[in-house]
Amino acid sequence: MLTAGQAIVDEVEAAIRAGSAEKCIASARRVTNLFLISAGKFNSEQVELFDNVLDRLIKTIELRALADISARMALAEISEQLAPVAQAPPAIVSRLARNDEIRIAQPILQESSRLSEDDLVEIAQTKSEQHLLAVAGRWWLKEVVTDALLARRFASVSRRVVNNPGAKVSPGGFAVILAQAEHNPDLAVETGIRADLPSELRLQLLREATEEVRGRLLERAPPYLFEEIRHAVAAVAAGVERDMSQVRDFTTAKRHIAKLKDSGDLNEAALLAFAKQRRYEETIVALADLAHSRIEVIRSLMQSLRSEGLLVPCRAAGLSWETTAAVMECRYTTGSMGPVELANAKSQFTKMTPGNADRLLRFWQVRASQPAKPGGRAH
Repeated sequence: MLTAGQAIVDEVEAAIRAGSAEKCIASARRVTNLFLISAGKFNSEQVELFDNVLDRLIKTIELRALADISARMALAEISEQLAPVAQAPPAIVSRLARNDEIRIAQPILQESSRLSEDDLVEIAQTKSEQHLLAVAGRWWLKEVVTDALLARRFASVSRRVVNNPGAKVSPGGFAVILAQAEHNPDLAVETGIRADLPSELRLQLLREATEEVRGRLLERAPPYLFEEIRHAVAAVAAGVERDMSQVRDFTTAKRHIAKLKDSGDLNEAALLAFAKQRRYEETIVALADLAHSRIEVIRSLMQSLRSEGLLVPCRAAGLSWETTAAVMECRYTTGSMGPVELANAKSQFTKMTPGNADRLLRFWQVRASQPAKPGGRAH
């Protein structure tokens, strides 16, 4: 490799000295092809050699590319060849990704695993809308990258991110998208069917959406989201309001419930009174105690747009349907459940046995206590 490497360097020097764009392009293609033949076998020093050689050639070609279409085509070809290669020379990948010509940058932006998180954020902050669209189509994107993409407020980029199942979106990122979706029905529908859209933001979207958008959301909702969206649409149509994003302090409620428990007065009647008065915190703490569950588990069920989950701790605690219905109504700050939803919930409640409910609740508690698994690839 040493002899071959010196030969490559000599050829590059000759091409650059000659000042011929054609010779530089021919040398760049030859060096790229030579690298691709054995890319997986090179060590870091050998990759660095190719990186340095190609860097000199591409700098020279870039100067010609401003006026020479053949130079631009050559750079685009090299970009396409290097984009899928995991061992591609990093400096060249970085250089090609930042090229102002989208035909040159696009293959690298869409596919290259050599681009770091910092590279992607910088490109998202500084390059054109077309560059951002290419990044938004990558198969895996972390929240820090999508935040940078969405911060530029390009509607086309927001739609590309929303339609990319491998793009992780932060609550702040979704807030940006929802602001744009107010005037973009297609974006509203595409956002509404994202599985990772927080429930409170989905409810906000539906509350502000037109009847047409709500109908399209129901038509396009995947099976695992259909009931949640249907419940949310019904709640919005009935004029009920839920403030699930409100910060809750359970300290006072915990002290109150503890006193009731010590005095022997914590029972279904006490829970029913809390629920009817819509005392949200006390209802959650009391139900958690009666169901032998945790406040965090009960609160997540209270926050869900679907009703079925909340039936489980109520059934496990041996509650009557009257108390269960009151607990479900307590989720709303105003309004109430519709008659159809209430009837469906009662039917499910009746069919559920306390034993099955208790086992399911125990399973949820174990799952909720387990740490989240680390994610996949970094970009």
